[in-house]
Amino acid sequence: MTNTGTRAQAADIAVPDTKVAREATELIRDTTSELIYHHSRRVYFFGALQGAGRSLSFDPELLYVGAMFHDVGLGRDFHGSGRRFEIDGAEEAKRFLRGHDLPEDSIRRVWTAIALHTTPGVPAYMEPEVALVTAGVEYDVLGIGYDDLSAADRAAVVALHPRPDFKRRILEAFTEGVRLKPETTFGNVKADVLEHHVPGFERGDFVRTILESPWAE
Repeated sequence: MTNTGTRAQAADIAVPDTKVAREATELIRDTTSELIYHHSRRVYFFGALQGAGRSLSFDPELLYVGAMFHDVGLGRDFHGSGRRFEIDGAEEAKRFLRGHDLPEDSIRRVWTAIALHTTPGVPAYMEPEVALVTAGVEYDVLGIGYDDLSAADRAAVVALHPRPDFKRRILEAFTEGVRLKPETTFGNVKADVLEHHVPGFERGDFVRTILESPWAE
């Protein structure tokens, strides 16, 4: 199922009516918080709207699964994984999609979209589904490109999936999701979260890591 890049409004964007999308919805609704569920749905809508506005041809089902699974790795079950939360979410999405016998290229796109959604500057140059998961996240969390969508479209999406006290609550979810594995924040944006919210946290320093490596020179 492909969106052919026509100008769209929020009313034109729908969640794909497929078995994969329906089961992804049920799974995320049942296993994540209300905060993450509504955020993930907004990421899909905002990503799809931006994709239409950029005339990108994308698979709505793959974009939807990427959006719905992108923050799964913040959950309690993954607090002790020792891996970046993005990788935990990507691996869960891979398992889910393999269980539905999707082609490996489709699975790779979703995995990459989730794994790279906190890596600014890279996803925009990759497949549309990869680019648009990140675009949806950046829109909902950071407000990047805020005026690229109309006030009416923003209001329509938020009416479906409200965001009360979202800034504080999502930062709290990020903190709890990575607090027990601070080493996984080296070189990525979640180090900023822990620096603000976890007393005593010391972020990794790339330059110091080079200078203190075991190499003599």
